[in-house]
Amino acid sequence: MKRAKNLFESIADFENLFRAYRRARRGKRYREYALDFDARLEENLLGIRKDLLEETYEPSSYRIFRIRDPKPREIAAPRFRDRVVHHAFSAVVEPVFERTFIGDSYACRVGRGTHKALNRCQEFARRFPYVLQCDVRKYFPSIDHAILIDLLARRIADEKILRLARTILSFAPEGEAAIDYFPGDDLFTPLERRRGIPIGSLTSQFFANLYLDPLDHYVKETLRVRGYVRYMDDFLLFGETKMGLACLRDLIRRFLESLRLELHPGKQEIHPVRCGIPFLGFRVFPDRRRIKRENVTRFLRRMKKKREEVRSGAISEAKYRESLLAWIAHAEHGETRALRKALFCRLAA
Repeated sequence: MKRAKNLFESIADFENLFRAYRRARRGKRYREYALDFDARLEENLLGIRKDLLEETYEPSSYRIFRIRDPKPREIAAPRFRDRVVHHAFSAVVEPVFERTFIGDSYACRVGRGTHKALNRCQEFARRFPYVLQCDVRKYFPSIDHAILIDLLARRIADEKILRLARTILSFAPEGEAAIDYFPGDDLFTPLERRRGIPIGSLTSQFFANLYLDPLDHYVKETLRVRGYVRYMDDFLLFGETKMGLACLRDLIRRFLESLRLELHPGKQEIHPVRCGIPFLGFRVFPDRRRIKRENVTRFLRRMKKKREEVRSGAISEAKYRESLLAWIAHAEHGETRALRKALFCRLAA
């Protein structure tokens, strides 16, 4: 397959940077940092363009914070100027790889997403009696930079783009340590290889999706698995027998070693689809979907907090309703009519 060339100018193109700025400020238009950037918009965009063309661009430090919903995680948010660069980079590079991604990879891709992944999951649950459900242990902290750059270089022949990718990676915080040994390592190998990408940036989403693309092709083209769905590092394989899926699990475990990844020891289960598949906030059965109880609990807790923010004047009633309707639209993808009615009554009380 031919590699794409001469793309760097497209990243640094002023129109591309302006579109990137528009996407970066979406939903954050009236934040102080967005207003500050907007006040000297042309100057700021020209400054980014100059730094990119002269290859003097250096990202600023990330804003680090922790969330506990649904589980404790460290989020690293890039500064607004760097968000613009990330959007400009992704707008040019992602389409090169989009053509090579399989159809059943659903995370962070235009025209796919969680609800289409749920539809595909249920389709396979109707066709196969068993499912193998896996995810990768400490996925984001384990992504190896050298392997990631090699994956980019397989389709990108522009060295300036690869150097920009290295810059973005090298300035990002590594986060939680993930020191693991793989076949061929010596004592110091895990310490010598830089790894980890932060949760919270647009490029991290793309890099994380790309990193498991070799697994997608291995499962579909080498193992010839018909029923396969992946959403980031959470993936499902459907089959006719438990033994067949157990063999596939062993092959996948060995393949992931080539990416310096491990399956999560507690999340590689094989079970009948009739028992339901916990996936993307729902429990998916062949004939129905139920939203998970913890998803409802988080929703109620979040809406209670937003109601308090409305009363204090921190957010508007319209913003509250927007959040409420967004979750209801998500819940409508399952058999949740009675649940939604009960929740409306509870929130209105």
